[in-house]
Amino acid sequence: MAQPILIPPQSYEPYFPSHPERNAYVTLLQSEPRPSDALLKSALVRRAMADVQRVIRIREDKPALQNLLQKGSIGDDIWNSIINAEKELEVEIMEVVGEANSFVEGWGQVIFQTANEMLANERIRAVFENIPAARAELERKYEVKAKHTAVTAPPSLPRSSNGPTLSTGTENGDVDSAKKIKKRK
Repeated sequence: MAQPILIPPQSYEPYFPSHPERNAYVTLLQSEPRPSDALLKSALVRRAMADVQRVIRIREDKPALQNLLQKGSIGDDIWNSIINAEKELEVEIMEVVGEANSFVEGWGQVIFQTANEMLANERIRAVFENIPAARAELERKYEVKAKHTAVTAPPSLPRSSNGPTLSTGTENGDVDSAKKIKKRK
């Protein structure tokens, strides 16, 4: 009698590479002496930021992969890889929520909102910091020298107890300017 052939369970290539943020957090938790809570919280927020990026990538990739799977352009192995990644991400999110709640009760409900806001801030900062390079590239491309004006925040107006007010010029002792304004009226 022939022995039945055992087929090992299929292992799929992970959809995402390793998770360095999770590894850093776990390493910090296990280190002696225990790091400060501020450092652990910071590492946990970084971990949540990486998870938010993974959620966004799955939301973007899954419909396209499903379409390709239906057309027969990709195999089941890639589809199963993204399904497994989705399940692993659900477990990861629950783990982060539990860790956040262990620091401050209720923090698990807002940690991913905070992480998403921090990611948005990083994207905006990257665009802002890239402005000089983009300007130089456009100047080279169009062979035009742009007026170099500094990108600064608008000057703040003096505040009164009732909110912002307009400057009359007398705040700095500029009486002549104030007289000119009155003459115009």
